[in-house]
Amino acid sequence: MQKILTLHLVSEATGQTLDSVARACIAQFPNTEVRLRHWNLIRTQIQLRRVLRHIANNRGPVMSTLTDPILQADMEAGCSSLQIRLLDVLDNALNFLAEETGEEATRHPGGQYIMDENYYQRIEAMHYVLAHDDGQETRGLNKADVILVGVSRVSKTPTCFYLANRGIKAANVPLVMGIEPPEALFTTTKPVIGLTIDPERLIEIRRNRLNQMIPGKSRPEAITDYAYIDLEKVQEELHWARRLCRRHNWPVIDVTRRSIEESSASILELIATTA
Repeated sequence: MQKILTLHLVSEATGQTLDSVARACIAQFPNTEVRLRHWNLIRTQIQLRRVLRHIANNRGPVMSTLTDPILQADMEAGCSSLQIRLLDVLDNALNFLAEETGEEATRHPGGQYIMDENYYQRIEAMHYVLAHDDGQETRGLNKADVILVGVSRVSKTPTCFYLANRGIKAANVPLVMGIEPPEALFTTTKPVIGLTIDPERLIEIRRNRLNQMIPGKSRPEAITDYAYIDLEKVQEELHWARRLCRRHNWPVIDVTRRSIEESSASILELIATTA
């Protein structure tokens, strides 16, 4: 029987950092169902007392990124009183960096979310992705940091949005067999990277997409006549796209067993090596 664990995540800011850390760790324990309870924007003692009451009624360990010393002390006292384990995720890292830099941490809540140059760069990148998704506005490709190409449903769009959140202007251009790609793709000075995928996995993704689009046709057999999901056609389509990338010396990333985050990391590495 699978073990069930309630894990409370307490943060002074949006909770994104804590959530990412928790999920990365949870993935290493497949035999336990971990139910996350988020407590974000906790910046006063009144708010923290309310959180501790909820934790008392739904017991489980606590991971925290509270940086305010008073709130930290209250959280430690509250968890100790409830006999619940507490892990301060940031404290060891802050102490480590304080020793290395010789500077005391400001302990400003949500310090990574200040609206600085990097923040506005991410906003600008997001606007760029929206305007240059799926082959739109190809005249603006030279303003991109990277251009992703590939056949339909190889995760070009979600990868571009993830990159935008890192401040990268990413355009994507679909490769459609029988249709010449836009000339701007061949004349751009920006890095072009191809995405490919295993044909059977691509068919599975496309079949799910078609089932969502066609009311009343939820069974896979109902749409097997579409060339869009025919194995032979899909294999031919992927081979054609690979040959196109090879002809123009565009590196290709196989996303079959990669998450969006892993694909993006590979793309960022390729951008760095071609810069």
